[in-house]
Amino acid sequence: MSLLPLSHPIAKGPVPGITPELPGEVDGPVHTILNWTAGLGLAAAVLGGLLGWAAVAVGQNSERAALAAQGKRAILWSWLGAGGIGATSALVLLFFNMTHGA
Repeated sequence: MSLLPLSHPIAKGPVPGITPELPGEVDGPVHTILNWTAGLGLAAAVLGGLLGWAAVAVGQNSERAALAAQGKRAILWSWLGAGGIGATSALVLLFFNMTHGA
């Protein structure tokens, strides 16, 4: 059994016959803010991953196990952060396409 047909009443909205849309004056700035937020979030995740790998390298080569462990945690959190941003983006796109019939 597919869950997609069950989600169509949810996607149609709480009030039948009304499609919620942003006004044109707000639509452009909202997209700009969301794009910048996602871009900066992914850039921060990449930077965190690079700094984590650097901490692992320095910690391993200087026999500082605590620094290497902290670097490994930073790498893990960077991956989770980037994955969260990607999953959120995919869910927003999924619901947008469901409500617009694409």
